[in-house]
Amino acid sequence: MLTTLRDDFRSQGDPERAKGTMAFFKTGPGQYGEGDKFLGLTVPQTRAFLPRTDSLTEKDVLALLHSEWHEERLLALLALVRRFEKARKDAATQERIFDLYLANTRWINNWDLVDTSAPQIVGGWLLNRDRSLLAKLVVSSSLWERRIAVLATFTFIRAGQFEDTTRLMRQLLTDKHDLMHKACGWMLREMGKRDEAVLTTFLDAHSSLMPRTMLRYAIERLTAEQRTRYLSRSPNS
Repeated sequence: MLTTLRDDFRSQGDPERAKGTMAFFKTGPGQYGEGDKFLGLTVPQTRAFLPRTDSLTEKDVLALLHSEWHEERLLALLALVRRFEKARKDAATQERIFDLYLANTRWINNWDLVDTSAPQIVGGWLLNRDRSLLAKLVVSSSLWERRIAVLATFTFIRAGQFEDTTRLMRQLLTDKHDLMHKACGWMLREMGKRDEAVLTTFLDAHSSLMPRTMLRYAIERLTAEQRTRYLSRSPNS
């Protein structure tokens, strides 16, 4: 079953598209996606294979997740999300998927892989549970584990819960990676869409310390006057 799916999946690849995708995901020497390999499938093409993953065993899904090909890892993560969401009334299955996810973070190694899975699986499992795990992930040496922690809070934000987001954002003010600045600014912006006062309170306290990219993402939906005021306080202004 897995072999047939893989053969069909890989046959959809486009080497020319793969070249552009490799540049987009920064796979060159010293870049965050260094060495990653692409088949050249689009996300819609990848998602089209998702129903076929229902017949795969857990071992098969993990084999896809451990693939050298980026799109196969994406398909595996989408399959885990699909299984997690189908198991809404089966806590044991959801916990199993959550544990598998955390045991395999070394293969969740680019921003799109994190962003399409962490809110649903990590955020979904922790929504009504103890969240102390986030404190461990956010100080990880792995860029992707830190991003998983941040993106997990998207689920909390959607539920009107902002405390974890603001706490993590304070911890990450000095993070050096641009991808973390973007992720943090994005979550702050999402928080502000639901409660602008919570966002502006955070900005009043921390905008003078925020990396410029984080700040720009966070204030995107504010008024021109507000944006100008906060940008003027930035250390890079």
